[in-house]
Amino acid sequence: MLRANRLKQILAEAQRPAMGVWQTLPGANVSRVLARSGVDWVMVDCEHGNIDDAGMHEIVPAIAAMGVSPIVRVPDFQPWMVKRALDTGAHGILIPLIRTVEEVKAVVEAAKFPPLGRRGFGSPFSPQGFPSAPGLTLIDYLQQANDSLLTMVQIETREALEAVEDIAKLVDVVFVGPFDLGNNIGRPIVGEMHPELRDAIERIRVAAAAGGSKAGIFCTSGEQAKQFADQGFHMISVATDCTVLGAAVADAVAAARGEGAGSAGRT
Repeated sequence: MLRANRLKQILAEAQRPAMGVWQTLPGANVSRVLARSGVDWVMVDCEHGNIDDAGMHEIVPAIAAMGVSPIVRVPDFQPWMVKRALDTGAHGILIPLIRTVEEVKAVVEAAKFPPLGRRGFGSPFSPQGFPSAPGLTLIDYLQQANDSLLTMVQIETREALEAVEDIAKLVDVVFVGPFDLGNNIGRPIVGEMHPELRDAIERIRVAAAAGGSKAGIFCTSGEQAKQFADQGFHMISVATDCTVLGAAVADAVAAARGEGAGSAGRT
């Protein structure tokens, strides 16, 4: 089961950054298209995306069947949401808008089976997220999940930033949400990132290294993703389904009109 978690293996090997994509549109066919693009993981966005509980249950195994790690971003850090996400067979969870060390400890408890946590056992769907581990039983899953799944939190509030050195010791990945982080420290992204926000992002990366976790970040383009990969981030989102879909169609329409591809649909 551990070897079947592609994202965790790449993070553990530390040979290269794990590149991923954000899924906000519902549908397992969308998931398959994204998973076949060469990424290592797909973020199933149940916070801001148009994906409900039933859709999440269809999407996660579709991604996993392609040999890619499905990660679920839950809407809030409530234990039942963590349980529902992991019960689909997700390889990990991402929790948004964390503020305190106590909240992070509660997330870890919700994500782990006893004796490390309080997660309830009983989903018949969990093994479907690990098709490359044939014969995985529910009991196997119970015994291996604590070591095999990823617990990740987003650092996107001033409070979490100030506590990031302690938070990084508790989770597998501290993941930068640059837009909310910028808003929360009074440096919103309205063009180029403010130097104070860049310093905050670097603080998170350094805290991850010191705390024994990995650093992740949300990016808006492949070019920006390359910059943060060169900076030393380990888990990087390179695109969002809605954004690249709109941009690709706009470029095609512009080319068809003789206006030149590459200029349309860009922000």
